[in-house]
Formats: sequence, C-alpha cells, structure tokens
Amino acid sequence: MNTKRTRWLGLALCMALATASGLLALPAAQGLPAGAPKIGMVCTVPTTANTFNLVAKSGTIETPDGNTIFMWSYANADAPDNGAFQYPGPVLCVNEGATVIVNLTNNLPEASSIVFPGQDGAVIGSVGSRDGLLTREAAASGDPGDQVTYTFTAGQPGTYLYESGSDVAKQIEMGLYGALIVRPNGTTCPSMAGTDCAYGPSTRFNASREYLLVLAEIDPNLHHAVETDGTFDFTTKHNRYFTVNGRSFPDTLQDNGSVLLPHQPYGALVRIQPNTPGTPPALVRMINAGADNHPFHPHGNHLTQIAQDGRTVAPTEHFGETIGSGQTYDLLFRWDDVDPWITGGAPVPVQIPGLQNLVFKDDVTFYSGDPRLGQQGALPVGVTTFNECGEFYFPWHSHALFEFTNFDEGFGGLATLLRVDPPGGCP
Repeated sequence: MNTKRTRWLGLALCMALATASGLLALPAAQGLPAGAPKIGMVCTVPTTANTFNLVAKSGTIETPDGNTIFMWSYANADAPDNGAFQYPGPVLCVNEGATVIVNLTNNLPEASSIVFPGQDGAVIGSVGSRDGLLTREAAASGDPGDQVTYTFTAGQPGTYLYESGSDVAKQIEMGLYGALIVRPNGTTCPSMAGTDCAYGPSTRFNASREYLLVLAEIDPNLHHAVETDGTFDFTTKHNRYFTVNGRSFPDTLQDNGSVLLPHQPYGALVRIQPNTPGTPPALVRMINAGADNHPFHPHGNHLTQIAQDGRTVAPTEHFGETIGSGQTYDLLFRWDDVDPWITGGAPVPVQIPGLQNLVFKDDVTFYSGDPRLGQQGALPVGVTTFNECGEFYFPWHSHALFEFTNFDEGFGGLATLLRVDPPGGCP
C-alpha cells in the first residue's frame, strides 16, 4: 500500500471524525449563504426570486489520498460565491408553480447547456443561443452566444437532477450537474408551505433534518485527457473515485463549507436523534448523477421510500437500494431506540476495565471515559476521544465494495456515516 496515500487517508479520517464529533471547530469557507447549517442540505439563495445565474467553468477538487482532479462544474455567479468553482453545482430550491429562470454563462472551451429532467412543461431556451441535440446551448467561451437562458414552470414537488445536455457522456462525467429541489406550495402542503414536507401532509419530516446525497463516479484518466486536450476512449473507462456530494469518504464527514475542501462545499454526514412520539422523521434526498448504477446501503435502520424521480410511490421499507443512473429517490428515516441509552446511576451489565487496562490506538478512542458511554470523563493526557456524548455511528456505503475505495484502497469512496445522538441531543 502506498505510504503517502495511507498517511493522508489516516489524517483525513481523524480530522473528519473529530469534526463529526464536534471536537474540531473549522471556520466556514466562502461560498455558502450566511448562516448555512454545518450539516444537511444547503439551498443556493438567488439574488432575484427563482432566478439563478450559473457559470460552466473548470476547477480542481481534492481527494482523501492527496490527489487533485481537474473538473468541470456549474458555479453560482451571484454573491457570495461570485463565480467561485464548486463541485457539484449549486442546489437550486424553488416552490411548486414558480416560474424558474436559469441563466447559463459558458466559460468552457466547447459548447455546453443544461437540461432539467422530470419537469412537466417545456423548458424554453433563449433566442440567440445555438441549437444543440437536446436543448439550446451556450457556445464555447469567447464565441458569440456563450450565454443562454432557460425558463420553465416547476410543476410538481420533488427531487430532480439538472445536468449538461451537450456531449452528455463526457460533460456529466466531468461534473456538469446539480440538484433541483421543488418544494410543495402552501396549498399542497399547508402550515410551513413545503419546508416541512416533501410532497404533501403525509410526507412531513423534521425541517432541521433534511439531507441531500448526490452520488457519482470519476475516472481520472478521462479528466486528465480533457485537461491536456488529449483523446479518451470511453470503452476503456475505469472509475477510480466515487463521490457523495462531490467528496470521497472520509471527506464526506466534514462540515458544509469546510476550509479543507474549498471547492467541495457540501458535506454528507447524516445526523439525527432517536425517534420519539410525535417527532417527524428525517428526509434523505438521494440522486445518482453518475453513469453507473450504485447500490447504496444504510446501516442502523431501514429507509422508507416515498418517491422516485419526483413522483410519489406507496411507502415501502428498504434495506438498501440500487439507484439507477439519473434516478432520484426520496426517503424518510428514523432511528428507534430499541436498546435505550443507560443514564444516571443505572448499573452497567458488564464489568468495564479501568483506564490502565485500556489500549488507546494512536492516542485516539471512541471511549468517552464514562462506562455508560455518556458524558466525557477522565482520559489519559493527550488522548483524543471521538465520542462526544455517547453518540452512535453507523456506516452508509456502496454495497459494490470496489466503490468503497479511493483509487482501489479501502475504505473510502461512496460512503458516509449516520450519527445518532442520545435523546435530547449533545450538550
């Protein structure tokens, strides 16, 4: 195994878990709206309601093994991003029935565009742009007509993908895609006007527990060929990196806007508390933006699927799900406290060894110093605990184990964690 890669992966994992445990406070990176949550889905705030100004451009991303990859993506041209490169593209959130306007400026060396699969009505491209195979295109940067405007009505609530409609196999692989979220209006979902339900009253969720997981894959040889203006044979495509929200595990655990990942603003840690009577579940929106199907499996509990491709389905429980290329799923998730946390002075069912008999690997541990895994207690000097307050961690990962790697080295890639805090949360 490559020593440099192993060292980078170990460092990234330690920092990611420390962040997930709330032990490592990192300043927010530029590019997210003011007050954006550290965990969960972050919508891009347009300067004009339902109007988004995007730029197709190039940049680079970081991988946990110390590599960098040349990418294309959509950037938000408005403040606070001001065109700063990000991967994947901004999350566009609108309400059902809204007239949505997306202005695209193309800074790439070839024509590009955006398509919006799943919308009921027509998506109109502006006059003056060029005709492409699937939609109107913005010409290559510097050519006349390197801008195009798309207008459509957000017909039905749901989770959707937006992506390039030009040279699709190449440009989507390069990173030209993002999420479009259509929330129910006040008629479809009274009360909070869609911010606490996915499709209607029967799909209510905890508005503070809304998560977006966008899955994809990367062949760095293709990206190198594009960067160097070389050629690439798509029949030889061999994916080496697999991403959730543009990051590979363990980087997926870092907060939204982490300064360690300046061009990958979206984290993928899912954090909840145990189910209590009357508490709505979390909502997990999943999108497969890649060309491959991905079997994604959550540990901890089953997920309840409520929709596919922006259309409701009869609720069904899923142990795992193979999400097809281009598909979107909406799932409700709750964690039942079957074996409750031991609190107060309740007896411990097993004898816990003293600190002098415990081994702390590399001066880090998940042991909190409390035999009941509750509040932190005394630990040897210099030992860092990843267990802040007795929380549980469950892996969520691809069941295709070769996708659970970074350049064929495990564990990494298409994975994140579910964090379950004790009832009432952490102090």
